[in-house]
Amino acid sequence: MSYPRYLEAYKNGYLDEVIAETFHLLEQCSICPRRCKVNRIKDEQGFCKTGLKPKVCSFMPHHGEEPPISGRRGSGTIFFSCCNMACVYCQNYEFSQLGQGSDTSFQVLADFMLQLQDMGCHNINLVTPTHVMPQILKSLSLAVKGGLKLPIVYNSGGYELPEIIKLLDGVIDIYLADMRYADSESAVKYSSAADYPAYNQEAVKEMYRQVGTVQVDADGIIKKGLIIRHLVLPNSLSGTAKIMRFISREISQDTYISLMSQYTPYFKAQEYKELSRRVTYNEYEEAENIMHKYGLYNGWTQDAGGLERFAGVNIKPSVSTKVVPQKIKLKR
Repeated sequence: MSYPRYLEAYKNGYLDEVIAETFHLLEQCSICPRRCKVNRIKDEQGFCKTGLKPKVCSFMPHHGEEPPISGRRGSGTIFFSCCNMACVYCQNYEFSQLGQGSDTSFQVLADFMLQLQDMGCHNINLVTPTHVMPQILKSLSLAVKGGLKLPIVYNSGGYELPEIIKLLDGVIDIYLADMRYADSESAVKYSSAADYPAYNQEAVKEMYRQVGTVQVDADGIIKKGLIIRHLVLPNSLSGTAKIMRFISREISQDTYISLMSQYTPYFKAQEYKELSRRVTYNEYEEAENIMHKYGLYNGWTQDAGGLERFAGVNIKPSVSTKVVPQKIKLKR
C-alpha cells in the first residue's frame, strides 16, 4: 500500500464515510471517553470547551520533536487549543487549559496544512487532535483536493476511545501517543481522568495494530509507525514500571519509546507538593533502567538539562524539549 494512506481513503470514499460517522457523533458528542453528549454541531460545549469549529493556537515547522519526526526541515505542527484532559502541570496550559487561540474554519485549517507542506515540512503534526478529530478529517479532505501529500502525525495525550481510533485505520500513518499514567489514582488527581489507564492501553494497542513498528526512509524520516511518549513524573507518579511491562508484554519489545525528562512544574503543579519539582537524576535513571529491564531499547532519551540531583530542589522552569538518541546499543 502506498503512503500516506489517506490518499487511498480519499479515493475510495472511506475518508468521507469516517467524516460522516464522526460528525454524527458530534450531535451527542461521544468522540472521546468523556462522552459529554452535548450537540457540538449546534456549537454546544462540553469538557473540552470546543463547539463545532476547531480552535487553533498556532502552526509552524517544529524542530523539537523526536528526530525522525522533525528531521532537517521540521515537523509541520498545528497546535489545537483546549483538550479532553485537564493536566495540572501542562506546559502548554495557555492554550490547552486557558483556551488561547482562534476559531478556525475547515478551509482555513486545510490551508494551514498546505502552507506547512509548502514550507518543506516532513509531515503534518496534529497536537492534541482528539476533541476535534472529525473537524480535522473534514479539513484533511479539503487539503487533499489542494494537493496535500504529507503523512499525518496523530500527536495525542492518549485519552482516546479505541473504537474511534479504529475508524482512523487507513487514514493515519504515524501515531505519537502518550502513556502518561498506569494508575487511576494519579490520573484522576492530576488530569481529571480516572479511566485514563484502561482507555489509554486499549487505544495504544489499536494504534500499534494499525501501523506497527516505526519505519523510516533513507533519510531517517518516519513514514509509518507508533512512537510512545512517557513523561517521567516526580515520585514515581507516572507508574513507569507498569507501563513498560504493558508495552513489553501487550504491544511489542520493538516499540519505539520516547522517555521524557522534561517535566517542569508549570500551571497548577506548585499546588501539589509531590509535583512541585523537576525529576531527579536518580528518578530518570531508574526509569531508563526499568525500560531496559523489560527489553525496550528502541527510541530516545532526553538530555540531562534541568534534572536535579537531589529531590526537593526547585529550579527555574525550562522550556527545552530537545530529544537526543539513546546512548545505548539497540538490541538488534
